[in-house]
Amino acid sequence: MAANARLTMRRYRDEEDYWAIRSFLRDVYVRNGRTEHSWQVARLDWWRWHGIANLGDGSLETDVFLWETEDGELGAVLNSEGAGHSFLQVDPRFRTAALEEEMVSTAEQYLVGVGSSSGRPFLCVSCQDCDAPRVELLTRRGYVRRADFQQVERKRDLSLAIPVTPLPEGYRIRAMRADDEDRAKRSWASWRSFHPDEPDEKYEGPAWLDSAQKAPLYRRDLDLVAEAPSGEIASFATVWFDDVTRATYYEPVGTAPEHQRRGLAKAVIAEGMRRAK
Repeated sequence: MAANARLTMRRYRDEEDYWAIRSFLRDVYVRNGRTEHSWQVARLDWWRWHGIANLGDGSLETDVFLWETEDGELGAVLNSEGAGHSFLQVDPRFRTAALEEEMVSTAEQYLVGVGSSSGRPFLCVSCQDCDAPRVELLTRRGYVRRADFQQVERKRDLSLAIPVTPLPEGYRIRAMRADDEDRAKRSWASWRSFHPDEPDEKYEGPAWLDSAQKAPLYRRDLDLVAEAPSGEIASFATVWFDDVTRATYYEPVGTAPEHQRRGLAKAVIAEGMRRAK
């Protein structure tokens, strides 16, 4: 039985490991009934080509650990997504209480972060509410649920009717263009969406997009924007389509503050569904 197989832990080594992890995540996603008890490939790519490349959120070599059989088959992967945040990716065929205990211990040894305001060490371990064994493990080890840091995951079968989402007059949805002007507009919309209270002087420009668009699943025809009558980009949603699992993933989705409450993000998301289908 796979659950009785002996797994040995090692650190991430090279690019070959990266592609092995991507294949592993695809298999685990399907084995878990297409529920995100593990990451989708798109999230791993986004962490590497944006989080690590642009935000300094760790590195593959220091923040990824693999558990594998004697034959080299992956059974589990532990990774960060920024200091102090850890994620257990486990193949359900290999899952045991002892394995997850070892993975949490490894996270506590290598992936602890330091709070920016408190200066105190901390570690967040991702856990689904419905995952009773992991909840028990973390509770026993002294973890508490953080009310200020919750993640809500939603999924939708594309066989369902896609909602009709009319746009306000003068707005239109289109894919990103390849020119520098569109790149600058898209980057500015992202800054306005996610940093509405930051001074404009802190904006560092659109260079981060160059890295994010290198991710293997990136497709310009699925990088969608809502364009305002003025020509500026008001809202956006990047859709990652995985042709192996036949699943899509949205990251990021945002609307500039001055264009919010007009149904733009909903409309862009719906267009992403239509294109994915």
